[in-house]
Amino acid sequence: MLMSIVGVYTLYVLISIYTSVMQIGFVNQAKRKSAVLLTQNDYLKAGNYAVAKEKLSIINSFVDYLLFVAWIGFGISFLEQNLFFQDTTIMNIAIVMGFLLINSLVSLPFAYYQKFVLDKEYGFNKSTMALFVKDTLIAFVMTIVLGSLVIWGIYAIITNFALWWLWSFVFIFAIVILINMLYPTFRAMFFDKLTPLQDATLDEEIKNLMQKTGFVSSGVFISDASKRDARLNAYFGGFGRAKRVVLFDTLLEKLTTKELLAVLGHELGHFAHGDIYKNIAMVGVMLFAMFALFGNLPESLFLELGMSQTPYLTMILLMLFMPVLGFIMMPIMGIVSRHNEYAADKMGSELGGAAGSIELANALQKLVTENKSFPLSHPLYIFFHYTHPPVLERLKELGVNVGNVDESSLEGKCEANI
Repeated sequence: MLMSIVGVYTLYVLISIYTSVMQIGFVNQAKRKSAVLLTQNDYLKAGNYAVAKEKLSIINSFVDYLLFVAWIGFGISFLEQNLFFQDTTIMNIAIVMGFLLINSLVSLPFAYYQKFVLDKEYGFNKSTMALFVKDTLIAFVMTIVLGSLVIWGIYAIITNFALWWLWSFVFIFAIVILINMLYPTFRAMFFDKLTPLQDATLDEEIKNLMQKTGFVSSGVFISDASKRDARLNAYFGGFGRAKRVVLFDTLLEKLTTKELLAVLGHELGHFAHGDIYKNIAMVGVMLFAMFALFGNLPESLFLELGMSQTPYLTMILLMLFMPVLGFIMMPIMGIVSRHNEYAADKMGSELGGAAGSIELANALQKLVTENKSFPLSHPLYIFFHYTHPPVLERLKELGVNVGNVDESSLEGKCEANI
């Protein structure tokens, strides 16, 4: 059983790395050809950035695999032997938190390199080292406090219910919903400064747009995201009357009013179609499958690991394999999500009136330019990673003539050049 589990994880890592290698080769070929959507210089930069990110992803996958082998081989037993508390509840919490914190420390150099090397080189990073340290410490404290409470909750369920995996799923799924409700509030409290939109005319136009779809919000807010990153973004967060519309200040700076309204119309399309609830439902299915699987592991597995079937071991094994199930589910979730994006684009263009399609298309092209998003990807990479349709396909659906893009000449000629 143990060898089967290690084999599944190994296969997951190999497929993940292979997908990145194919993407690197594809982009390396494509970036040498005529530019699409971008200027030739920006096209090359976007291609180089996409390749650099995938190379980092491959290294990260190797490190994650070594860490997985270490945890299965000796890491969990190491924590068990070196952490001792008389209270079994505290003991379980301490071991699982030790697992989480060590993983966080291992991932920290990758986060630093992404932000202060890659993103800085390509003009995205606006953060300072002091702000990075502050954000990291806040996330660290939140992990300890909130993580400990969640672990305590699952431990209490495991030790008190026969069908613990079912009730643990209900507990975690409720937390997922709560996070979606409180996300804007938490970001405003600890990371971003949110201020009400001061432009009265734009505020009125946004509210008129929201009324068309029955979207009730607690307000339109501007996030000072530019102090960390130069990318453009916006999001709707929360449930019920606590919903907020949050616009990055970078988005306001780069888009015209009509383009901004087209982007918000797209997001309102997600609301009107209930996409957020569909996404949460898909996450629920994944969580249910994960808890059902790890709630019924055979005793032989724990014997092979040389450890008893304790709550902390079950929780650690579940977290170790969560990325595997996520990777398996991603193509299914991606297909649904890409379909939803097309539908949201359609509504966004309709809400914008006669010129809605043009304004949304202009906004998409600016997002590609400002975010240095390479417009072409290998089909396998799209299958496993894309939650949004390729921007070229979205533009075609909006009636934009993007010209002839010959991707067939790229397939089968991928030079990884890692």
